[in-house]
Amino acid sequence: MALVDPDDFTDKEVARVYIAGRLSEAKRVEQTLSENSIDYMVDAEPFEVRLLGILPMQYEGLAFYVLSGQADFCRDLLQRAQLVTGLVEEEFQ
Repeated sequence: MALVDPDDFTDKEVARVYIAGRLSEAKRVEQTLSENSIDYMVDAEPFEVRLLGILPMQYEGLAFYVLSGQADFCRDLLQRAQLVTGLVEEEFQ
């Protein structure tokens, strides 16, 4: 199980679990999810950080999506792998 085509997730509920701002970080997320047999999709997505805590800076990152039923498990996996900077907490719609 690994990176899947977005069409494979059509008509399925997905959840964003991580936004990687660096390529090395994205590779670690991919490795962690793949090693644990998690299907995921990746999409380019803007994200914002604050420079010196006040000035908003816009960047492009890679967002990782998994099936909603696996989201909590994946967040826990990523946290245990010390991938916390881009961890996306549960989103309520």
